Amino acid sequence: MTQLDGKSKNIINENIEKLKEIFPEIFSEGKIDFSKLEEELGNFKEDENERYNFTWNGKSEAKRIALTPSTGTLRPCKDESKDWDTTGNLYIEGDNLEVLKLLQKSYHKKVKMIYIDPPYNTGKDFVYKDNFRDNIKNYMQITGQVDSDGNKLSTNSETSGRYHSDWLNMMYPRLKLARNLLKDHGVIFISIDDNEVANLRKLCDEIFGEDNFVGTIGWESKTKSQNTKDSFNKLQPKVESIFVYAKRPKMRFNLISKGQKEYSENDEKGEFRYALIEQMNSEDMRGRATMIFPIKGIEPEIGKQWKIGKDTVTEFEDRNDIVIRNNKPYRKMRPDDERSETTEPFWGFFSKELGTAESGKKELTNLIEKHGFETVKPIEIIYRLIFHTTEVNDIILDFFSGSATTAHAVMKLNSEDDGNRKFICVQLPETTDEKSESFKAGYKNICEIGKERIRRAGEKVKTESGKEDLDIGFKVLKLDSSNIKSWDSDFENLETNLLESVENIKSDRNENDLVYEILLKYGLDLTLPIEELNINNKKIQAIGFGSLVCCLDNDIDTDTVEKIAELKKRFTNDYGLESMRVVFKDSSFKDSVVKTNALAILKQNGIDEVVSV
Repeated sequence: MTQLDGKSKNIINENIEKLKEIFPEIFSEGKIDFSKLEEELGNFKEDENERYNFTWNGKSEAKRIALTPSTGTLRPCKDESKDWDTTGNLYIEGDNLEVLKLLQKSYHKKVKMIYIDPPYNTGKDFVYKDNFRDNIKNYMQITGQVDSDGNKLSTNSETSGRYHSDWLNMMYPRLKLARNLLKDHGVIFISIDDNEVANLRKLCDEIFGEDNFVGTIGWESKTKSQNTKDSFNKLQPKVESIFVYAKRPKMRFNLISKGQKEYSENDEKGEFRYALIEQMNSEDMRGRATMIFPIKGIEPEIGKQWKIGKDTVTEFEDRNDIVIRNNKPYRKMRPDDERSETTEPFWGFFSKELGTAESGKKELTNLIEKHGFETVKPIEIIYRLIFHTTEVNDIILDFFSGSATTAHAVMKLNSEDDGNRKFICVQLPETTDEKSESFKAGYKNICEIGKERIRRAGEKVKTESGKEDLDIGFKVLKLDSSNIKSWDSDFENLETNLLESVENIKSDRNENDLVYEILLKYGLDLTLPIEELNINNKKIQAIGFGSLVCCLDNDIDTDTVEKIAELKKRFTNDYGLESMRVVFKDSSFKDSVVKTNALAILKQNGIDEVVSV
């Protein structure tokens, strides 16, 4: 019986294996000969000091931490969730660096779109202080807003000698890990202001590649510039930037087309809008006589022709959907007719009509009066980004979730196009100031505000759309240290430590905690359905229609093992199951004889993969 590995996805080993496939000649005794790699890439030696590069103090450490596996886990919190058994959405509380590491197996190349609104480094923003030795411990300290000596953590002040470096060290590993989660045709949007816009562009060029820079969207975030102490010697910008990078070149945007128009008119046939039958110069249309004809007595002007043909006009005339208004022909365009309409491109500017930081704040205030956020992204901005880049079943990730505007936008778009998009929101539970209105209203940290916003926004969207089957739920998971003692202490000697421990599960953890850690280690979707079974008064959890079966109860006997083995036949008949994996707790078995026999019994029933934790 094998032991389940306690590490998250090992990116270094995976990258080495990929190199072996492409450049087998660069390996010598299992090691990479980097001089040979340079030769294979056609590189010539050059003066390091003269080569163009982008570096800063701490960059090497930031790279190292991105590649260091996490030994933490995500613990389920059903009480704070909504529609736990049916939702496909996730709300994860924790340091997003560790969370991104833990998601590497389960969501590798599964996310279609990422939107983040990271700290802008204004001198007031809280910048994550990454401890390269123990990030789980670091997260626990950050959650309490104090360092290891009990000192209050401060913002990244401009007087700091590492002002830009600290920000870059925070962003680099997170973006590096985020790229791994994107589908090959995925896209990331990053909001930023002028403080770090130049550094972010260079950072993203390095991580995503210059060729994958799609463009910059300007967003008119303010209706007017604000007077500050620098108003006399600096421009006061009203526009923020949203960088757009693709995972691979030549990504495609969804253009505004069918179903995205306003149908403001109604008749006995339903909704419609008036669309002018336009004319164009004949020479521009390569003059076709078939496009020159009268429409209800109205001729096109001399030298011009209609932009649609006789057959299309006849179809609309037969339906009595051609009308003359102000001596011009119009069609009554209904939703099903939009297939013939020219689509509208995705422009690189969002005007204040789509919402500002102030209107975003008002949207949140309408849901939660005392939220404490000063600037909030408006729903319409995120809605547009999701619409232009995702299909109805895609996953959207926001790992600087803040007030959860992204989750709100996903639910809104799903309600309008019958989509089944899923969101994953990640947020550090930064504590609210005890003197703030939000703290007095009962919100002890930012996550509590975000979760409440999703609850209220979901009900509002569902009521307004009238769609009862809309997924407005979310599973709450919280970052914590591993449920298994050995993985915390020395995961390099995992097998030895497990054998030395009779009960290796922490006393304050339960079966559900362990199940979600197993899902992470196996790289399974964290929203897979879990069926709870009772066999011989033992709790059995069948995950993903039997693809994984966990038995984490105690005193398991041979009869229970045999009944677990019989489940494979049931799941094969009901769901077409091809293979089943079974996980036991290492101390689950009644005695060593049962443990030995369990392997044979399961193998006889076609179950070859049996793991203990």
